[in-house]
Amino acid sequence: MAKFLRLFLLPILLFSSVCTAVDIQEIKIAYLTQEKQVPAALSNLEPFVADTGLQGALLGIKDNNTTGQFTGQSYQLKQEIVPISGDIPKVFSALLAQGYQLIIVNLPAAKLLEIQKINNKQALLFDVHTRADTFRVKQCLTNVLHILPSRAMRADALAQYMLKKRWRRWFLVVGATAEDKLYAQAIKRSAKRFGMKIVAEKNWLHSYDARRTAQADVPVFTQVDDYDVLVVADEQGLFGEYVSYRTWKPRPVIGTQGLVATAWHKTHEQWGAVQIQNRFKESAGRSMQEEDYAAYLAMRSIGEAVTRTKLVGTEPVKQYLFSERFKLQGYKGKPLTFRPWNGQLRQPVLLAAPTSLVTAPPLEGFLHPKNELDTLGYDQPETKCQ
Repeated sequence: MAKFLRLFLLPILLFSSVCTAVDIQEIKIAYLTQEKQVPAALSNLEPFVADTGLQGALLGIKDNNTTGQFTGQSYQLKQEIVPISGDIPKVFSALLAQGYQLIIVNLPAAKLLEIQKINNKQALLFDVHTRADTFRVKQCLTNVLHILPSRAMRADALAQYMLKKRWRRWFLVVGATAEDKLYAQAIKRSAKRFGMKIVAEKNWLHSYDARRTAQADVPVFTQVDDYDVLVVADEQGLFGEYVSYRTWKPRPVIGTQGLVATAWHKTHEQWGAVQIQNRFKESAGRSMQEEDYAAYLAMRSIGEAVTRTKLVGTEPVKQYLFSERFKLQGYKGKPLTFRPWNGQLRQPVLLAAPTSLVTAPPLEGFLHPKNELDTLGYDQPETKCQ
């Protein structure tokens, strides 16, 4: 009897296996980045991480393939890590020629612009690096989805919490880089938007010698009229870490150092985040960084779109991600969606101190007629993007 059953079931099993192999839908995704120049060490406590972003994409595609075992999809990731002196547009053009239509891009703003100009709507790009407001407001990029919060979103998150605490008087300290000045512009916009007052503003022009900065420069530099918080604009981390506890007046430090606004933080454990924190540490051997989180969300967005629509390609995926049907779990207590007018991912922004999560704006009481997440950053009427 057993032998008869085996003979009877064998053709069925073989037929099922053939059908399954034929029905598998293959999804090709590319990850494009460039090798990073190792910066001068500012602290021996924070080692340089060369693969930020990539590890998040790898975890995301692993989760996609776990789901794909049951839904008939197989996700494949092509990694393109361009040398520092390499030709990024050439590598990108080769990806287009190979038929890649879904590309996760971990590149600075200038490099993103270079490849976007030659894309010509062929591929859907997932930007997991930039935070430039101009891409979300004026210089609108077609077929580019921005995963990280913009500078305006980060500044608004800080301003909401400062308003709740009634810390309205700000002392703004701005670094020398172009990025620092862009961050300062976002801070000024948020201050005006939420009724704050910048009582003093100074440009940091001192040397970056840590010992001298700590002992002499900061106390003298911060002797200004009274204020509630000191806001630091130092995206490269060249001096901001040395400001806390060394100011002339005992005041909190917020901005790019102190209390920071970020997409992700190693102390975040709410809303199931501890689960992904642990899985990431197990696979990557380190804590998840912002770009890792962004690349993970990009990969999961692709997986969600393909699973729901059974379609692969630039337009079908884009249309689904911009639709009201799309909702992504991002471990932040609220479903994440895309703003269809500029491709920005709506999301809560974490406010974190070095060793603790403080809160996650938008905060209660900040209302919006359509989506409370749009209280962070530029809303649709404020942009030229359509």
